[in-house]
Amino acid sequence: MNSDQIKTGPSRAPARAMLRATGLSDADIAKPLVAVVHTWSDISPCNLTLRELAGQVREGVRAAGGTPVEFNTIAVTDGIAMGSEGMRASLPSREVIADSIELAVSGHCLDAVVAIVGCDKTIPAAAMALARLDLPGLILYGGSIQPGVCHARKITVQEVFEAVGAHAAGRIDEAELDRIERSACPGAGACGGQFTANTMAMVLTTLGLSPMGLNDIPATDPEKRAAAFRCGELAMAALGANRRPRAVLSREAIDNAAVAVAATAGSTNAVLHLLAIAHEAGIDYPLERFEAASRTPVIADLKPGGRFTAVELHAAGGTAKVLEELRAAGKLHDTPTMTGESLFAAIDAARTAHATRAGAAADDAAAVVPGFKAPLKPHGGYSVLYGNLAPEGCICKLPAGRRQFEGPARVFDSEEAAFAAVQARRIRAGDVVVIRFEGPAGGPGMREMLAVTAALVGQGLGNEVALITDGRFSGATHGFMVGHISPEAARGGPLARLREGDPVRIDIDARRLETPANLEAREPICIEPRVRHGALAKYARLVASASRGAITSG
Repeated sequence: MNSDQIKTGPSRAPARAMLRATGLSDADIAKPLVAVVHTWSDISPCNLTLRELAGQVREGVRAAGGTPVEFNTIAVTDGIAMGSEGMRASLPSREVIADSIELAVSGHCLDAVVAIVGCDKTIPAAAMALARLDLPGLILYGGSIQPGVCHARKITVQEVFEAVGAHAAGRIDEAELDRIERSACPGAGACGGQFTANTMAMVLTTLGLSPMGLNDIPATDPEKRAAAFRCGELAMAALGANRRPRAVLSREAIDNAAVAVAATAGSTNAVLHLLAIAHEAGIDYPLERFEAASRTPVIADLKPGGRFTAVELHAAGGTAKVLEELRAAGKLHDTPTMTGESLFAAIDAARTAHATRAGAAADDAAAVVPGFKAPLKPHGGYSVLYGNLAPEGCICKLPAGRRQFEGPARVFDSEEAAFAAVQARRIRAGDVVVIRFEGPAGGPGMREMLAVTAALVGQGLGNEVALITDGRFSGATHGFMVGHISPEAARGGPLARLREGDPVRIDIDARRLETPANLEAREPICIEPRVRHGALAKYARLVASASRGAITSG
């Protein structure tokens, strides 16, 4: 066992003495030591149940013959931080979480890992850590929040952000804004649409790092506790069989995950995170490879662009239902998983289990996942564009119907400046809002622009303006949006040479983001670093381009 390094032989007497001080017996110490690491916090609903789930994982590990060792790491909750200075910490927290899991597990020479995660960055961070450690183990997502209800309509936090814009536009009054705010989040769980958390939970299942179906169970569903217990058992089984993450992760597995994201119109953040996971697993996976996956039709009607939440997807058959449709269309590779089944065998088992228990009626399931017989869009939820404004590439979040957009640049050097202009009603139909110096290094932290994009939607401009940025978008964002523009303005990218009023053209069919302005003839705009010390300054020095996943590990 890996843990023999700290517990076997006369020289390890001091370590054994300390382990006994925690309450472990000789028999406990002799067993495999399994890390149960989670991102519990009580500042947000996303991570609220994770400590309880950790207790169930511990029991599962013990039942299967192991000794659990529990750790906690941080979380930064995007829904709370959004639109504030705190949002700069969100993407850097992914690196800190991955680093802390790696260091805690490797520093104690543990034998296996179960990571329990909740909000957006905690999920890819756990996958990055498992890829680095390459120890037997798996990841459990704490689950989605139940939808709220307002005026007999199911809503999520997405509607709250959009209500802010509607209030600023005078379309709703303060009482209605308050009503929506108080209705949207009824309890524990991560944001309920196919936003970043639920997108990445599906990604981890598709990659084979999470057991099929267990991530889909909502946070407050009584079945979640049994799922956590099962994860403890499965981690021990993976240890017994010496199944390791790098044997599961492959280009084909990442292809599968990218297809699942496209097919559910999931968060464009998945591109950033999959690039980072691939890097940590030692897989060469260029940004351009996502374009082939993005041509998959949208076959699930999920928020933010659709009607249903993750809870309703779970009732309709969950991730396995989506993957079953993709497999039937020849869109998936059969890849290994950490549970020992192949991906296709796991899909079959989950679909059989769903069919034998009470659930959504067949017509309800067909409404949530209409499949390839009635796709909602012929093209997936994103596309990779290039051009003189994005030489290294960028990610376009595809709107419904429209394929081109051209208009004058409305240039802002921060998210706050853009949001103030939107709230003051200074943005008009036909404008291209440009938010620069918000990239990984320039932000620093590559903030999400949900406050701006949701305000535009709330004002009725969602399909009438475009927005381009070297920052990124929340999974709750929808409309004609282009993010991850690389290289970023702070590192001399073309956005630093763009000026107010310059024509900007977005052409999805040609896969171009361009301006006819003579950028080369101009000096780039420069701004002073926003942060000069501490974790964010260190991140700004180390972080790579968004086109490489904004990694910091070399």
